[in-house]
Amino acid sequence: MSEATAHAAIKETIESNDVVLFMKGTAKFPQCGFSAQVAQILNHLGVPYKDVNVLDDQDIREGIKSFTNWPTIPQLYVKGEFIGGCDIVREMFQAGELHALIHDKGIAHTNHG
Repeated sequence: MSEATAHAAIKETIESNDVVLFMKGTAKFPQCGFSAQVAQILNHLGVPYKDVNVLDDQDIREGIKSFTNWPTIPQLYVKGEFIGGCDIVREMFQAGELHALIHDKGIAHTNHG
């Protein structure tokens, strides 16, 4: 798969889902601590999200880094907007900003903080 093809697949995934987490492993079985932390935060908030296991596809794994110009995984997208990686998501969660963003974007969730 070319980089352009990988970027097109990434763009389609982001546009087709309100919340997307590009991660190592899956929501049910994260395979790195950082991915596990972001999945745990989203699960705590009760936010439904699409998990994309970058370990399943080397082209997506490398393509997501160039797509956002962000060198690390996991990467969280909300309503097509790149939010950041583990540190940013964790800081936003702790400050209440992630819940506010989810709420402001109209994404259904079951826990409010």
